[in-house]
Amino acid sequence: MAAAADRAGAHSTAPALLLQVQSALGRLAGEADQVTEGGRRPYRVSAPWAGKLAELAYLVYMLADQTAVSVEAEVRAVAARVDTEETARQARLNEPEDSVKHDWI
Repeated sequence: MAAAADRAGAHSTAPALLLQVQSALGRLAGEADQVTEGGRRPYRVSAPWAGKLAELAYLVYMLADQTAVSVEAEVRAVAARVDTEETARQARLNEPEDSVKHDWI
């Protein structure tokens, strides 16, 4: 992706890219708002959704490249953390009631 951006001369500074990410997220949210008629209807994926989501992803990758962040490594780390937290939450939910420790005891 960075090579494509280089060819297109599309690199920007990190603050400028962050503003572009925010704008792309706003356009994606606007699409969801329009499709749901302001939240009055269930969300159904619309034709423009994929393109707007891809634009947001592209800008996130560009921001990561500009700031020397490995998106793949960081997303994997977040996924592992979420998985660990969910496993711990499920374990707490499955504990027998008499083994639960209370702060007030």
